[in-house]
Amino acid sequence: MDFTKQTIIPVIGNMKDVDSIMTSNYEYYAVLNAHISRLKPIFKLASQYEKKILIDIDLIKGLKADEFATEYICQEFKPYGIISTKPAVIERAKQKGAVTIQRIFLLDTNSMEKSSKLIQRTDPDFLELLPGLVPKLIKQFCQQTEKPIIASGFIETVEEVEQAINAGAITITTSSKNLWEYYEPQE
Repeated sequence: MDFTKQTIIPVIGNMKDVDSIMTSNYEYYAVLNAHISRLKPIFKLASQYEKKILIDIDLIKGLKADEFATEYICQEFKPYGIISTKPAVIERAKQKGAVTIQRIFLLDTNSMEKSSKLIQRTDPDFLELLPGLVPKLIKQFCQQTEKPIIASGFIETVEEVEQAINAGAITITTSSKNLWEYYEPQE
């Protein structure tokens, strides 16, 4: 999974950012909050610039995030990976050969226990932990699940990125353009 070589994965939450990320040195990026009608041009540009997309299916407007939508997205657009909180989506994405990223919201001890059971059932390739700026939880989840961890949510400074990486996260997803610029891979 080559995207783990990027310290951060830029998250495109605004379509105005698509053009700038296409000309960057990042190979991988994530798409959130896009309207379904924007997916075809995004994937066309990504193919043209040899970029690989991780798509958060739960946040695609105009699409119900279920196993049927996952099948459609995987067949129609062939994303590198699928991000979701939903077990059925993760399971179908695995069947379709996409890299799977189970998004986990950590609210309390109870959510950690429920998430651990869910992870055993879906067996995703990666976990995306939110909020990602709690190194103690990243470290604990790394040990508990033995899954590669992507930290996400509220990470806005270089120090927070470094803390998450030092706690065991393999990469960070962020919409912070300052972090995109700071961590942009050199050619």
